[in-house]
Amino acid sequence: MTDHSINGRTALVTGASSGFGHHFVEYLAGQGVRVAAAARRKDRLDTLAETAKARGEWVLPIEMDVSNSKSVAAGVAAAHDALGRIDILVNNAGVTLSKPALDQDEADWDHIIGTNLKGAWLVARETALLMKDDGGGSIINIASILGFMTSKMVSTYGISKAGVIHMTKSLALELARYKIRVNAIAPGYIETDLNREFFKTKIGQDLIQKLPQRRLGDVADMDGVLSLLAGDDSLYMTGSIITVDGGHSLALT
Repeated sequence: MTDHSINGRTALVTGASSGFGHHFVEYLAGQGVRVAAAARRKDRLDTLAETAKARGEWVLPIEMDVSNSKSVAAGVAAAHDALGRIDILVNNAGVTLSKPALDQDEADWDHIIGTNLKGAWLVARETALLMKDDGGGSIINIASILGFMTSKMVSTYGISKAGVIHMTKSLALELARYKIRVNAIAPGYIETDLNREFFKTKIGQDLIQKLPQRRLGDVADMDGVLSLLAGDDSLYMTGSIITVDGGHSLALT
């Protein structure tokens, strides 16, 4: 029987100091993957690496600002040098902003687009150049259901994630010849430290009741999809956008 597990592989995860990225690092390391964890907040990464080491897992902290091309180039190179190769990229770093469109200014736009779209492209490009020479790999971009539907107060965020979805498809087309697969996960409302208190409020609870499953997603609800896209069970998948939203986007179509 062919072993399609991801045990023994290598991964680079961006935005690893909190939220989705922190969880992805813990999940992958727990599956026997050697992980380079990248983010701007190195102190949090150091703690993450120490905790992993205590469990007998391998996590390397790497300081990286995805909006800065020099920082990305240095960080990806450091990850590659330490790991020997990068089999899996979880392109997760992102920021959001809740503000009416007409109240947003150029700095707001540059911050969101520069991190979520430009940053994702910079990391994907640098990593793909190495994957190309190493015989291939899997790039997993973290998009959002707001990349293909609209919502008030988060217009620039939605625009950035729509760009990530199109980037996923475009890179998948161009990189397939190098055995590099490019797919994306599009989460809906997933509970994290950043939104937990909001969803305890009446407004938050009302939003939850509008969801088909009447509950928020847990970060662990993405584990199966992440493992699928990272491993060999998805070798014939590229350019796919997999929604993990409890049916949220269906309720709004």
